[in-house]
Amino acid sequence: MLSVEEALTQLLADIAPLPVEEAPLIECLDRVLARDAVADIDLPPFANSAMDGYAVRAADTAGASEANPRRLPVVGEVAAGDPGTTPLPPGAAVRIMTGAPVPPGADAVIPVEQTRAHEDAVELLAAVGRGASVRPAGDDARRGQRVLAAGAVIRPGEVGLLASIGYARVPVYQRPRVAILSTGNELVPVDQAPGPGQIRNSNAGMLAAQVLRSGALPVELGVARDSREAVHAALDAGHGCDLYLSSGGVSVGAYAVVKAVLEERGGIGFWRVNMRPGKPVAFGRIDGIPFLGLPGNPVSSFVTFELFARPLLRKLAGHRLLARQIVPVNVEDGARGAGSRRNYVRALVRWEADGWHAVTTGAQESHLLSSTVAINALIVVPEGGGDLTPGARAMALLLDWPESDVGSGDR
Repeated sequence: MLSVEEALTQLLADIAPLPVEEAPLIECLDRVLARDAVADIDLPPFANSAMDGYAVRAADTAGASEANPRRLPVVGEVAAGDPGTTPLPPGAAVRIMTGAPVPPGADAVIPVEQTRAHEDAVELLAAVGRGASVRPAGDDARRGQRVLAAGAVIRPGEVGLLASIGYARVPVYQRPRVAILSTGNELVPVDQAPGPGQIRNSNAGMLAAQVLRSGALPVELGVARDSREAVHAALDAGHGCDLYLSSGGVSVGAYAVVKAVLEERGGIGFWRVNMRPGKPVAFGRIDGIPFLGLPGNPVSSFVTFELFARPLLRKLAGHRLLARQIVPVNVEDGARGAGSRRNYVRALVRWEADGWHAVTTGAQESHLLSSTVAINALIVVPEGGGDLTPGARAMALLLDWPESDVGSGDR
């Protein structure tokens, strides 16, 4: 059996990012910029006021104080959106609003809090220097400057920056399309009551949700019965996708037909990994398209998706950081080892003053889907290391950052 690291290295070795497309800006959230983004204008495009106040010449404020105010005539007003092209004469002031262009001749803005207004004049209660409360043109970026490098992940801040330089459409890597196949004679649709020996198909919906959370697009192929003919037909329906993702049919049993079909239509890179849950994981290609076969037990499917499918999808989508964050935790209730296999234990991690703490979800058998509910981490129990006693230190793979009780300086 391969180690988790060996399997992941082999899986990612010949995976390349998908082609580039231009997508509407609002559809690019969490996607990867494929080419450098260059400013088409200065940001800001003109010198503007950082405050509500009065545009002045700094020299005209010299010596002003509350005890010795300086009185200037107010010769106009400029608001955000005004052209602001009327020059300011010496010895005068212009009332100005935040974001409004600073008129020619003015080199400072005195905040309204440091003034006393009259009908047609203003008393200055403080002196200001050149550039005070003025945002210079190009202070954020200059025309022609690269403001985002290729490979950047587009988050809300990046959306705002791209909008400011005119990127209505953005070059990004395509979203992977994932063909999801469930196999097994025992499976029935979610909206159908199971009969004797049957269970509802929970894996397809769970994997589709994990695919969506990974930034990819699920394409459900339905359920294939335990026959080579049924699996072949289902896979044919997935042509055009970027990854085949199946659950079930990859173990060593008599009905492990997916593994057999994989051998017939492409080839197997590996099919066993030294871990629990999820030893039977198959990777190869179907008609040239990457194929990842996950175990049928729901928890095994859940865990192996996080360890293998998610990094693969992120690489297809152009991401450079593929793995989730790993943090040291104090395992308050301990955790079972899995002998010679590495064990991934479902847990809830929280931050406290002395560091990260983890509590497991109890029983960890691979059929207990309830053990995956409300978790945010997988505790890693190393192979061959035995059980973790209560209070032991371990590493945990974070599936989500805790939403509360996190020290902002320690994240």
